[in-house]
Amino acid sequence: QAELRNSRLEQEELRAGQAGLAAAKQNAEAALQELLRVTASSRASIRQLLAGAESLQLVADLLKSIDRISEVSQDGH
Repeated sequence: QAELRNSRLEQEELRAGQAGLAAAKQNAEAALQELLRVTASSRASIRQLLAGAESLQLVADLLKSIDRISEVSQDGH
């Protein structure tokens, strides 16, 4: 009877270990999906930031051109 009881205890421990492993695997999968989501979001934010920087550079270049045209106009008069 002691052997039967020990065998049952071992089976319960094995099941508990398998359940813990399954939970850990599920948590790892959830963490992976969240990391992938955050990575994609970060990349999108960086693309938007770069596009904004390019727009600002265009405005700066335009202002330089206007300033040069203004200088030429003043020199011409």
